[in-house]
Parts: sequence; C-alpha cells; structure tokens
Amino acid sequence: MSTLDTKTAEPPAAGPATGGAPRGRRRDRRRSRTAGHVPLGRRLRRDRTLLLMTVPALALVVVFNYVPILGNVVAFQDYDPYISTNGVTAMLESPWVGLAQFERVFSDPGFWHAVENTLVLFLLQLVLFFPVPIGLALLVNSVLRPRVRAVVQAILYLPHFFSWVLVITVFQQILGGAGIIAQTLRQYGYEGFDLMTDPAIFKFLVTAEGIWKDAGWGVIVFLAALAAVNQDLYEAAAMDGANRWRRMWHVTLPALRPVIALLLVLRVGDALTVGFEQLLLQRDAVGPGAAEVLDTFVWWTGLRSQDFSYAAAAGLVKGVVGLVLVLSANKTAHLMGEQGVYRK
Repeated sequence: MSTLDTKTAEPPAAGPATGGAPRGRRRDRRRSRTAGHVPLGRRLRRDRTLLLMTVPALALVVVFNYVPILGNVVAFQDYDPYISTNGVTAMLESPWVGLAQFERVFSDPGFWHAVENTLVLFLLQLVLFFPVPIGLALLVNSVLRPRVRAVVQAILYLPHFFSWVLVITVFQQILGGAGIIAQTLRQYGYEGFDLMTDPAIFKFLVTAEGIWKDAGWGVIVFLAALAAVNQDLYEAAAMDGANRWRRMWHVTLPALRPVIALLLVLRVGDALTVGFEQLLLQRDAVGPGAAEVLDTFVWWTGLRSQDFSYAAAAGLVKGVVGLVLVLSANKTAHLMGEQGVYRK
C-alpha cells in the first residue's frame, strides 16, 4: 500500500479520548433517571387538596406529641412552677441539678416495685391476650355466611368503643361482691365472693378486661390480612389432600406472620404502658401493692405531690426503655425474616 493510500485511509472511530461514547451514555443515564421525575412544585399543586386535609392531623400531632417533648428538660432541674405564672419562664429560671432526679428514681424501692408489676402484667397479657385475636379471627374467617360473619364481627368489635369506666362497671356488676354471680350463690346458700377486690387475682382480672374490650380490634386487623390471602393456595392444598387444620397451619398462619410480627413489635414497645386509666380506677379497690404500675406511680408520687422533676425523670426513663424494646423487637423480627415496623 502506498503512502497516499495510507493517508487517505478511513479515520478511526471516536474513542474514549474524544469523549463521544461515554458522554452519550451519561446523557442516556440522566434521561432514564429523570424520565419519571415530577418537579416538586408540580407535585404540590397536584396534591394540594390531600395536603390540606392532613394539616389538622399534623397540627394535633405537633402540639400534643412533639411540643411536650421540650418539657423533658425539667427532669434535669429542680422545677418550681411557682417561680412565675408563665410555665416556660418558670422552666427557664428553675435551677439545674443534673442527674440528681434520676438518682432519686433509681434508688426508690417504689419505682422498682412499679416496674415489677408492669413487667408481670405485660408478660401475662402477652401470653393470654395476644393470641386471642388471632384465634377469633380464624374462627370468624371460617364462617361461610357473610351475614353471620358481619354480625359476629360487630359484636366482637363493639366493646372497643366502651370507656374503661363502663368496662369496669360491667365487670363489677358481674364479678363484684354485689354482682350477679355472688347474689345467685347467696340465694342458693353458698358463700359469695368479690373478685374485684382480690389482689391475688387482680392481674388476671385486668387481662380479662383487656381481652373483652380490645380483642375485637385485633380481629379486624387479622381479618384484613386474611382477606389478602390468595384463595388458589387453599384450593391447591385441598387438592393435595390437606384437611381444614392442615390448610390453616400451612396456608393461613404463614400469611398472618408479617402482621403478627408487626403487632408483636408494637406490643413490646408498649410494654411499660399497660393501661393507666384502667389501673387507676381500680387502684383503691385492690391497693397499690397489686395495681401500682409505672404510669400510676408517676401520677401518685410525681404529679399528685407536685414533684414534677421527679415525675419527668421517671417518665423519661420509661420512654428510653420503651424505645430500646422497640428497636430490639424490630431487630428480632428482621432476623426472623419479617419486615417489622420498618425495613432494614
């Protein structure tokens, strides 16, 4: 080949030195990333109605859930509400004591007694109360007639709307010393009883009240999860020879596992709150030895005696322990292969 032919040969394609191909690939990637992107201003205009609907709920959450968090600062003070008529000014002018209030809390035997009662009630409710909505949901789901299922579901859910005052009154009229059962026994010559004032069985009584009041709410949640189960799985299991119990064990319960894990994590996070109003209403009947939990302890020893710093310190300890329990339970759910409250 001559020199002229070599000079007039076809030039090479643009390579990395010219930046042609990599630049084009970068443009393609940018286009793919922004293809489904909607500008923020357009999204705000598009969803302005929905956003306005959420403003009242957000305002309530901020005012009643986040603003009070600022008051935890009194746990590190010797708070005196009488320094000023303005609570914020009194909080700013109260002397700082560091961790002295927490030392008082941890050295108080009454605090540890309240912790013990709280954990006993939580474990008892976790064992006896938590499985009840699951079993009721399975029973209601097995009812084939929709009308019967709707009636049973409404009856189970109705006590959820009752106040604790009404719930305790109902139990008093049934299990109290002047209740229906005690009066019936006396009419037939037997000795009556008063279960509502017996400290030995109080923890079981509290659990029974919680089951009657709130089990229906759990049934609604689990029925919603059962409604999402693919019916083809039941038909395939039936064709393979699985009876009703086998289908429940191998199809229904695995479908409920994510919901069970989520509610269990939330239940563990609520371990130190076992029902303030319910226990406060019955505290005088059975005594503080059986009914004193952390919430009632904070109320009686802190707020009733106006020792606000001590009450804030005890409440802050409870909140930190609850947060640790939620994170630990959620990590356990992740290790079991479930999502929990949030993803990994």
